[in-house]
Amino acid sequence: MKTLAIIGCGELGMQIGHYALTDKHFQKVVYFDDFSSGITSNGKKIIGKIIDIENTYKKNEFDELFIGIGYKHMEKRKEIFEKFHHKIPFANIIHSSAYVDPTVKIGSGTIIYPMCVIDKQVTIEDNVLINNNVVVSHDSSIGAHSFLSPSVAIAGFVSIGNRNIIGINTTIVDTLFTANQIQTGAGTVVIKNLLKSGLYVGNPARFIR
Repeated sequence: MKTLAIIGCGELGMQIGHYALTDKHFQKVVYFDDFSSGITSNGKKIIGKIIDIENTYKKNEFDELFIGIGYKHMEKRKEIFEKFHHKIPFANIIHSSAYVDPTVKIGSGTIIYPMCVIDKQVTIEDNVLINNNVVVSHDSSIGAHSFLSPSVAIAGFVSIGNRNIIGINTTIVDTLFTANQIQTGAGTVVIKNLLKSGLYVGNPARFIR
């Protein structure tokens, strides 16, 4: 029986666990959480805190690891991934309803939600979350530790930086580049390179802070 351990038992962790089980990637899900103990709201076991992960893995209590901490803690997500990724295998969870071209390259610790389309020659780095109904067109790349919110549309030859949070319904036209630590608001339309880290909103995208 293959077991997935998820770090974080909040709503995102619950959602990831749901897809891991219902789409039959794993037969069992357990959790690590520094702020909760016992049993989660959906009846899954919390087997320890982050400090316990390595010893628990050595005891063969789980097979692969995944980070279920949300976008409000991007630096923490990166820190945890880098702490464990040379020691413990991270899972990739690609929903069966998503289309992922055979030429796509995917790092570890990445989830692709239902109904996504990932086109040919796309590269997705480590620890990326791609939410429902996202389209990433041909020859584009998604930087490490990034979040793509539902219904994001990324055209061809786009390069998304590391630790980007691309907001719901954002559209990014072809051949553009975003710097590291970019966030876009809901419905943002990006028609020029985003060279300065920070928050962008509107159509066309404008820098806020």
